[in-house]
Amino acid sequence: MVPRPHYLDALREYRDVPLVKILAGIRRSGKSTILEMLRLDLLESGVPENHIINMRYTSEDFSDGMTDKDMYVGIKEKMQDGGRYYLLLDEVQEVSGWEKAVNSLLEGFDTDIYVTGSNSKLMSSEISTYLTGRYVTIPVFTLSLQEYADFKASSGKSPKELLPEYIRMGGFPVVALGNFDENSAYQIVEGIYHSVITNDIARRHNITNPDLFNRVVRYIVENVGKTFSANAIVKFLKSEGRSLTVETVYNYIEWLEKAFVIYRCRRYDLQGKSVLKTQEKFYIADPSLKYCIMGFNLKSVAAMLENIVYFELLRRGYEVYIGKNESKEIDFVAVKRDERIYVQVCRNLPEDSDREIANLLEIKDHYPKYIVTLDDLAAGNIDGVRIVHLGDFLCGKE
Repeated sequence: MVPRPHYLDALREYRDVPLVKILAGIRRSGKSTILEMLRLDLLESGVPENHIINMRYTSEDFSDGMTDKDMYVGIKEKMQDGGRYYLLLDEVQEVSGWEKAVNSLLEGFDTDIYVTGSNSKLMSSEISTYLTGRYVTIPVFTLSLQEYADFKASSGKSPKELLPEYIRMGGFPVVALGNFDENSAYQIVEGIYHSVITNDIARRHNITNPDLFNRVVRYIVENVGKTFSANAIVKFLKSEGRSLTVETVYNYIEWLEKAFVIYRCRRYDLQGKSVLKTQEKFYIADPSLKYCIMGFNLKSVAAMLENIVYFELLRRGYEVYIGKNESKEIDFVAVKRDERIYVQVCRNLPEDSDREIANLLEIKDHYPKYIVTLDDLAAGNIDGVRIVHLGDFLCGKE
């Protein structure tokens, strides 16, 4: 089991704090393994084994359905004596009304509760009803470049040396743990993709035309990192002789977000200092999700570099926006409390350097400004704009 200290540190920070800790992310991103790391960490810190209750709820185990009462009673029966119990509850969204059970366990017993989930049920409005102000969400993403290198430690390669492989293969732990060729890796990811699309979305939401839904998903995946609207999707489908309402497209996008397949990046007006409600972009949970259905294409690498940087910023705890500075666009404005950075991403700097640098220099403040590139020879500083290789940026060496 390869450690993922970023998540373990976050869980340690919230240990014994009276909040439900929710690990949320796409299927196979490593949430169950992180819970197992937590279990071992609790044991090492002296928690008795019989005071760690580890439950996994899967649709296969509970095909007849499990209620919140069943869940509550099942856990309560395992708490045989006094003292604090640590509840590690995996894939809770499979239990109808899990929030009520967790709320009762939080209020009625001396418990420290950790849950994971990977689809829309986890983020239902019921959380607000039953756990208002008493939970914290820890987003779980696929592997960062540094984590990928940790998984590939036996190769003897540095993170920067592994970057081309990481860009092509993506960061699902199951892929990084093996020694797969590209086709085999994409077959594995395709299985994850279809599991999410079919089970977590189409079946749960009773989508009656899965072919049309899949076409919408494919359109979104094709346009990762580009601006598009629900109206644009409807017009595109109409050109193919298919009919779909704008409202239905909005629903599909929302369900994809709640299943952690895509992430919405809003636009921020640097002049008006406000978040705009138009011209959003979407990024996909892992580049391999695009490659597994469309194949790897060198022309798509630029968009995927943007995608990779976006998720690295999220991992670091930033809120991330697209920057609008009058008519100019900044790829990312990343904000964390009083901290802010600006990032432009480009594959090859010499072709775009003047425009990229000029866009950043027009921002009249003293926050750090970066151009992140694959160009090995471009590293340096131009008028205060730091030019950083993607591999160095992803490893925090900017």
